[in-house]
Amino acid sequence: MDLATIVGMVGAIAMITGAISIGASPMIFLNTLSLLIVVGGSLMVVLSQLRFSECRMALRAVSRAFKHSLPDTASTIEEVLEISKLARKRGLLALEDFEASSRYLKQGLQMLADGFSAETVKEVLDKERLMTLDRNQAGARAFTMLNEVAPAMGMIGTLIGLVQMLANMDDPSSIGPAMAVALLTTLYGVLIANVIAKPIAEKLETRMHQQEKLQALWTDALLVIQEGKNPRIVEQMLLAYLPDEVRDRRNAKEVEPANAAPGEEPNG
Repeated sequence: MDLATIVGMVGAIAMITGAISIGASPMIFLNTLSLLIVVGGSLMVVLSQLRFSECRMALRAVSRAFKHSLPDTASTIEEVLEISKLARKRGLLALEDFEASSRYLKQGLQMLADGFSAETVKEVLDKERLMTLDRNQAGARAFTMLNEVAPAMGMIGTLIGLVQMLANMDDPSSIGPAMAVALLTTLYGVLIANVIAKPIAEKLETRMHQQEKLQALWTDALLVIQEGKNPRIVEQMLLAYLPDEVRDRRNAKEVEPANAAPGEEPNG
């Protein structure tokens, strides 16, 4: 579960709710007409720009943003090195029973075990990666649209409230409700855009690039493993996916035991 998304979004909502509750009843911030204009109107506008299949992809993508966290690159490299050592020791057929951490990697291992050519493995995995990227982009695009549409619908609601207020200036009792619609629709639009839609869209964009990088790493590793390269060569190739500071720390840990004097234990 991705706690950063949950804690950040729930924390923002809690702070806004707390500010609303100070000094006044929260009920004055609830307006059915404003909600219909902003929430209903925004959803319909987004729907008009997407297909139903893309809407379903968006819902599945947002559930992954909250429930699922991708493995970090360092642990992924360790898993690939374990696979490389297994293939080197027992052959590619042994990879069929390896418990991979992802469906993408499991698919690649099965293809290696089945004896597919390197060209076929790369073609199939690249196609899978492009399709995954397309599904993730559809999810992120839906919330990017919602981020753009919600404030606009809030402005439309504000104009509706102002027109109603100006058209009934001779009735003082109608000015208050019309002004409430005008202000609350703007508030709802800004809240939906900046507290819900934008964070989810940014999270999905980040997750999309992370997943694409991991899938590229897996593809490169599988092709090298298929060639029967030494696990050390596989490791050196995959270190390019790590940031420089992580790579330096990793190299330092490897050098430290090697520099220890005979009979002397490494520091730490």
